[in-house]
Amino acid sequence: MLVSMNVAVLLAVIVAIRLRRRTHARSRNDEKLTVAIVLVLGLLLAPTEIGQQIVHIVGQLADSLAHARI
Repeated sequence: MLVSMNVAVLLAVIVAIRLRRRTHARSRNDEKLTVAIVLVLGLLLAPTEIGQQIVHIVGQLADSLAHARI
């Protein structure tokens, strides 16, 4: 898991740098690459303890929002 966390940290930094750019300055291929990088980051984080905690928190948030709308 240590290797995947180091790669995940690197990808998180790359995503943060890429998202700082203005939207109209991005090409369609640039946006597709950003989406691909974010998907790989998600796949690397998912099996880790941090990834599971994020899934749990987002699930609780979604559940509370679903009950609040009813």
